[in-house]
Amino acid sequence: MTSGIRPIDILLQRAGVRGHQRVPSDSKEFHEVTKRDALRLLENDVDRLLQTTEPARRPALQAEMNRFAELFGRFLQEEGPSLDWNKIQKLPENAVMNYSNLKSPKNEQNEIRNMLDKLVVIKLNGGLGTSMGCHGPKSVIPVRSDLTFLDLTVQQIEHLNKTYDANVPLVLMNSFNTDEDTEKIVRKYKGFRVQIHTFNQSCFPRISREHFLPVAKDFDVEKDMEAWYPPGHGDFYDTFRNSGLLKRFIEEGREYCFLSNIDNLGATVDLNILNKLVGEERASTPVDFVMEVTDKTRADVKGGTLIQFENKLRLLEIAQVPKEHVDDFKSVKTFKFFNTNNIWANLAAIDRVLRERTLNMEIIVNNKTLENGTRVIQLETAVGAAMKCFDGSVGINVPRSRFLPVKKSSDLLLVMSNLYTLKNGSLVMSPQRMFPTTPLVKLGENHFSKVKEFLGRFANIPDIIELDHLTVSGDVTFGRGVSLRGTVIIIANHGDRIDIPAGAILENKIVSGNMRILDH
Repeated sequence: MTSGIRPIDILLQRAGVRGHQRVPSDSKEFHEVTKRDALRLLENDVDRLLQTTEPARRPALQAEMNRFAELFGRFLQEEGPSLDWNKIQKLPENAVMNYSNLKSPKNEQNEIRNMLDKLVVIKLNGGLGTSMGCHGPKSVIPVRSDLTFLDLTVQQIEHLNKTYDANVPLVLMNSFNTDEDTEKIVRKYKGFRVQIHTFNQSCFPRISREHFLPVAKDFDVEKDMEAWYPPGHGDFYDTFRNSGLLKRFIEEGREYCFLSNIDNLGATVDLNILNKLVGEERASTPVDFVMEVTDKTRADVKGGTLIQFENKLRLLEIAQVPKEHVDDFKSVKTFKFFNTNNIWANLAAIDRVLRERTLNMEIIVNNKTLENGTRVIQLETAVGAAMKCFDGSVGINVPRSRFLPVKKSSDLLLVMSNLYTLKNGSLVMSPQRMFPTTPLVKLGENHFSKVKEFLGRFANIPDIIELDHLTVSGDVTFGRGVSLRGTVIIIANHGDRIDIPAGAILENKIVSGNMRILDH
């Protein structure tokens, strides 16, 4: 759990019980009564919200709010980190397969088509582009040759379907933030050889940190968007089933879904992994859940990792780590892999886990402050945290090229550059790059964080084929045809401006405020 304070502490403060007071002998019983009261009050408030909706909508919303109340009830029971650090076991030898040991399928069209027809591709499409200064869904930000994340995804799947005469469907999990815009945008793909399905993840009420009740006054989400939130991608399992798509795909004879973030441009359908799951390399014991992991670097120390715990393979997030072990968690030597959030899951196994009600994901407590200053809590879950609920879970250590997320303008610089070429909707690293790692790029938040501002600072994207590390801070612009090599640091002091001239070649250079260029 990510919150630094236990739910019971807030409840006790609200009840007027201070930590320095003498704890009564029946304190455990008192805690339980306090928690039950909090849950009852929340359920009453949610019922009040439901009464503000049209009767026809209530049954569906009631089911959604029941899931919310269940999540809140589990949150109240949290007593701190959900994991005993000393019980972490060494990863078994076979827990993480090496991607390089996977075999490619025989290049026979029928065989590959049969494999692809057992697959569904799902993209998590609930995020907005606001952090990069864009309106609407993040998936419609142009990232390469005026093509958006969504354009590239559709191109990739259409290419597979055309090449192998297959019928891989694309499913988008939207949120209430992205649903309306996405529905309009997907119409333009009508003539493409891709079936596109959409469904919405849940819409849960944000809770006041002060009184643990929803801040929403009614169920009119459009009227007060700040009062509601999509509860993380762990919500996928329930909402996918409730959409009817899970049942439909199982009835069609499909076996696996490949799920990833839509902003991870490296998350393409991989035939070697698919061959391991449904092809001639299929294991004798079924693999229900695959998490793609990649080697951890110092840039990834906060990313979730794989551990063996209570004889189950599971995802460990930094939020679950006791404070005194955070440095151990960040160690590249102790935990060598991190989660890319590229996941392959067996559809029948998802159905079984939901029917048996054995799905149990750790709660992520996200503290926010609304525009009016109200401090709220939103409770979320992560899709990878379900790993421990499945039988036959494995990790696959994939090349770094399968993890190419675009979260900031520095990532955008990489994917727009000559470091990559575009092939059938997929980004392929240039063969001219001498080593497979991407450069480390840090662009100043004040001048580069918004996409429009970022684009305005480059006449065109520099040549970075030989770049190792770039740091840019302050008011800096780049002329046309600039080449950056080795380590380049450009820092314009406050009030100064640096214009890198057209055609400049900077190799292992530091450029400072008064335009001096020094060897690095």
